[in-house]
Amino acid sequence: MSVSLDTLTDKLDSYLDTKQIKLVRDAYYFAADAHEGQKRRSGEAYVTHPLAVADILADMHMDHQSLAAAMLHDVIEDTGVDKAALGEQFGSTVAELVDGVSKLTQFEFRTHAEKQAENFQKMAMAMARDLRVILVKLADRLHNMRTLDVLSVEKRRRIAKETLEIYAPIANRLGMNNVRIEFEDLGFATLYPMRARRIKAAVASVRGHHKQLIDDIRTQLGDCLLKDGVHATVIGREKHLYSIYQKMRSKNISFTEIMDVFAFRIIVDSVDDCYRTLGSVHNLYKPRPGNFKDYIAIPKANGYQSLHTVLFGMHGVPIEIQIRTTDMEKMANNGIAAHWLYKANDSDASMGSHMRARQWVQGLLELQANAGNSLEFIENVKIDLFPEEVYVFTPQGEIMELPLGATPIDFAYAVHTDIGNACVGCKINRRLAALSQPLASGQTVEIITAAGAKPNPGWLDIVMTSRARSQIRHYLKHLRRGESIELGQRLLNKSLMSNGSGLDQLTDTQIDSLLDSSRAADFNQLLEEIGQGDRIAHLTAKQLLGLGADSIQDDLEISSHTRPLTIAGTEGMMINFAKCCNPIPGDDIGGHITAGRGVVVHVADCRNFNEIVGNDKEGRSVSLRWHGDVVGEYRVELKVEVEQRRGIIALLASKINSLDASLESIKVEERDSQASIIHIFLAVKDRVHLARVIRRIRVIKSVARVTRVKL
Repeated sequence: MSVSLDTLTDKLDSYLDTKQIKLVRDAYYFAADAHEGQKRRSGEAYVTHPLAVADILADMHMDHQSLAAAMLHDVIEDTGVDKAALGEQFGSTVAELVDGVSKLTQFEFRTHAEKQAENFQKMAMAMARDLRVILVKLADRLHNMRTLDVLSVEKRRRIAKETLEIYAPIANRLGMNNVRIEFEDLGFATLYPMRARRIKAAVASVRGHHKQLIDDIRTQLGDCLLKDGVHATVIGREKHLYSIYQKMRSKNISFTEIMDVFAFRIIVDSVDDCYRTLGSVHNLYKPRPGNFKDYIAIPKANGYQSLHTVLFGMHGVPIEIQIRTTDMEKMANNGIAAHWLYKANDSDASMGSHMRARQWVQGLLELQANAGNSLEFIENVKIDLFPEEVYVFTPQGEIMELPLGATPIDFAYAVHTDIGNACVGCKINRRLAALSQPLASGQTVEIITAAGAKPNPGWLDIVMTSRARSQIRHYLKHLRRGESIELGQRLLNKSLMSNGSGLDQLTDTQIDSLLDSSRAADFNQLLEEIGQGDRIAHLTAKQLLGLGADSIQDDLEISSHTRPLTIAGTEGMMINFAKCCNPIPGDDIGGHITAGRGVVVHVADCRNFNEIVGNDKEGRSVSLRWHGDVVGEYRVELKVEVEQRRGIIALLASKINSLDASLESIKVEERDSQASIIHIFLAVKDRVHLARVIRRIRVIKSVARVTRVKL
């Protein structure tokens, strides 16, 4: 049903003054003029869309500036009006809100995904300045979802998918439950129309069958609370279609199993009444152990507060009950919008929700600063939009809120970035635990740090929070850059020395000349490119020294055999060890420079390496040698042929561990009933250490042969 300006004005009359309403009406007439002649796909005048968006915000009792921005939100994007003109007419605040909601139309993007990511990133920056931007955007998206029918099937599906992935979780994160539910059901009906129709019909059928039982339970609950002197409203809680579908998929259960659980909400006057009601219903029906959650004492991240319990009702029927006050009910449905809806009395609940929203948006700013590009930023945002939380404690008793599945590493970064970067271990409930262990509510977590420690790239596979992920990437990116520059220095100096020069002998004129021709910002960028393999050290040395191209090939033929680069094991991420041959200290080694990975180290007689060297036309091969004092452990694979014998794997593991070699994994390849081939992956210090391990394995009676695996 179309909204008219007069009906909107009547609605605004209940909470805005005359001057504020005039601003909204002026914005409407301005938008109508600007969009003159433009039509929606439905054939209606375009201005009906911004009017409907303003009406949605009016239901939330949003302020006059938000409503004016809603009226004008497509003016910058779709008409010739610019931000300055809006600012002059309606004030800078309204102009900023409109600009924050407007898409980036002036840029070209390679893909639609990149365009959407850039648009969302721009909106997030505007949200940081004014939270009302996201409320206008959510209302805009909500009206678009209500009027999807006129679009093509492909476009409908794309918009619905984006709504389910981004906008519904944002509405949930901001506590706007009513908006979230409508987003989800509209998106579900668009993406999976047949499934939505079938679930809707099944719900209607079940509702009819269960009507009497629901009425009986509601009456029993009401009588019980009345008897205990609690003034309460008991309502049956309707499950919406998308939540039923999600539960069926995630828990792999049937529709019947979901609908056999009856849900009720009890609204009371005060927090004291909430806990009194809990006692009353637990006295009426037996509670199911482990199914009680107190979100009043510890609210959810979006400000949601309620008591949740599951009971065994009459005939053993499970009953889900939520108990909350009237204010909590309003907050649960309106979330951040309640800050404006109840701004007159500035209730603690609405202010708390507003502060949580601000903290979340500040977190978005931090993600944006650490993200490499907009696609990485939106990936981090998606990770951050978790509907479930766990609550854990610091050793000092402070509560930390983390997403379901979070690890101690997430906890460490939530405490402080420096704690996360220096983390080496943890204690959960005073006992040592793995850093990859998922945390559970109620646990006390203590992080063990060490000076000089740094994040492990493998942490990116186990962390759950976007904050931890972005901070790890940020650290590794800077660490990688420093290591690239250092490796670039070594490679370039090696090439310069092959030509009778060195880094310390270069003049400013030589360096400036190369920077001009290569368009590098500074010499460090040039060194970084060499270290990452994006620039060839030999060619760069020739350019610096002003040598002709005719001498380059001769240089390439001899350079890899002069002044080998030393590998000490402490170089970091820009020195990588090939998995095909697993080189260890003591092996004859060589290397080749690979774009983005730095130097890849191979055993000198590795087939892959010799093939690479044979085809090397650019001088990417580099001569290497081990440092006299190599540090660290190095992975190696052993192939052990054994006769079948009970306990042979345990015996092998025992022998290896007795020699301080780190056993990583064992893979058994059965040849027949009498013999097996066992592949052992372990870490050793050098060839001498490996030889001791092999000797210890060979003396085992059942072992026929031990060989090191390498190409």
